[in-house]
Amino acid sequence: MKARVLSIACLLFATVFAYAQAPVVEMADPHPTSPEVWNGTKDLGFGWGSIDSRYKKDDVPTLAKSLALFGWRGERVNAQAVLVAPKAVESFEISVSDLKSGRNVIPASAVDKYFETYVMGEVVFKGDTVLSPDRLVKAERMAVPARTVRPVWLTINVPKDAAPGKYKGSLTASCDGKSLSVPFTIEVSKRVLPEPKDWKFHLDLWQNPYAVARYFNVPLWSKEHFDTMRPIMEYLASAGQKVITASIIQHPWNSQTEDPFESMVGKFKGVDGSWKYDYSVFDKWVEFMMSCGITEQIDCYSILPWHLTFDYFDASINCSRSVKMEPGSKEYEDYMLPFLSDFARHLRAKGWLDKTCIAMDERPKELLEHAYAIVEKADKGFKIEGAINYFGPEVAERMYDISFALRPGLPVQMTPDQVAEHLGKGNRVTFYTCCSPQRPNTFTDSAPAESAFMGWFAAATGYSGYLRWAYNSWVKDPCVDSRFRTWRAGDCYLVYPDGPSIAFQRLIEGIQDNEKIRILRDGLTPKQAALLDAQLQRIMDIDWEKSTDAEAAKVINDGKALLRALEK
Repeated sequence: MKARVLSIACLLFATVFAYAQAPVVEMADPHPTSPEVWNGTKDLGFGWGSIDSRYKKDDVPTLAKSLALFGWRGERVNAQAVLVAPKAVESFEISVSDLKSGRNVIPASAVDKYFETYVMGEVVFKGDTVLSPDRLVKAERMAVPARTVRPVWLTINVPKDAAPGKYKGSLTASCDGKSLSVPFTIEVSKRVLPEPKDWKFHLDLWQNPYAVARYFNVPLWSKEHFDTMRPIMEYLASAGQKVITASIIQHPWNSQTEDPFESMVGKFKGVDGSWKYDYSVFDKWVEFMMSCGITEQIDCYSILPWHLTFDYFDASINCSRSVKMEPGSKEYEDYMLPFLSDFARHLRAKGWLDKTCIAMDERPKELLEHAYAIVEKADKGFKIEGAINYFGPEVAERMYDISFALRPGLPVQMTPDQVAEHLGKGNRVTFYTCCSPQRPNTFTDSAPAESAFMGWFAAATGYSGYLRWAYNSWVKDPCVDSRFRTWRAGDCYLVYPDGPSIAFQRLIEGIQDNEKIRILRDGLTPKQAALLDAQLQRIMDIDWEKSTDAEAAKVINDGKALLRALEK
């Protein structure tokens, strides 16, 4: 039997990158390794590395000659290999064989193959820069300079109809006519992971369409713009994304990114003081994102922008105005109430009101009180979402979707009983990372296991999922230098214009583990459930200030091993 390939990821970004042959641009390593480490390395080397490691470009790693993997049907399983080149290689190519288990086959086309490229990042808490392998690029071949390594990343998309069993295959590096192969196996479970659209994990990564228009130099909201965005946003959908990010106020985050978020709703005040609204851009954006497979929730930012400045076109002076307004004031209500009331009418007509949240981001309690009041006065059909740094009874009563900042070492803001009560009403509770904490996080130089941790932490707390403020708010030259003038390198994006990151692949891995926990838990014996609970407590107890990257990764890998044992 030859398994049918359900390879969403194989087609992702297909219109963005075209297997470019152009040389990869990488900055010089600010901390080069002593060339003496290469003195004992004379021949090309190729072997398996660990997905928990980022391999320094000019160092000689210790590699394995074989690899054993495990996955459910429908799961994406990651692997990493490294080419060691003491002499320059003009043309380095990679290929994967079909994976065979008796007469059953997983075709080579089910495996996504990426070259890793090195991007400049920084370690803020150490006050230093670092050249880090993070960007994953699909290309036919690459040149490899002398006395450097070139990691490659594999993502095996296990077909849903693959027959259970142990499949054998090989990964081959072809270097200027010389071939080096390393074997690997993947044991396919009888278990089936649901399609990403059916994952229960509530993933909320904020999208930035304006960054796409700038980077690819296409007219905003043109056909070219939407065509360019499609593979990027479909890739997000393949990670189980549930939320569409929409900006309904000009610059809701005070232009904090390279490409500020413009208002997707035009607001016009007539000479007679009446208001009219243009929803054409908002509608195109939402319809487009839904066509990409993201349909569950629309988060509209924000009636509490950081600058508290509100824009509209004033016909009486025939130009746009930006007016500072304090929430709770008459001016604020005169501006916001007509808009929200009309917005609710429009959403109801589109059939979207029941999935729309008026969203607030890290606003103080006194401002939130005014927001709650104006939203309820405008239309009780609205839901409210908020990323907040405190918890009180009024939050649970008024917010449908609550997201708390992750603060390792501090108690979670809601007790397990409070979380269960809120979720029992059909609501959401998530957590988020941004420019903090330093660990765990998804920065360019973060240990890869930190991304996988997010799915495990949600399972340990009982939270619905994870929020991250930036899926693709790219810096000026994101494929080369991830540093930004304000935030730590890598804080602004999880994917590159031409492919994913290591951090994003590992984030998906953690989400898949979260789904496995949910699926397996119902069938566990009391003894097995106790083992799982103890492992989740170990996740909660990781001391991120004192633990090494290897120690933290071991806790997560122990958890993955336990899941494998529990399904038998």
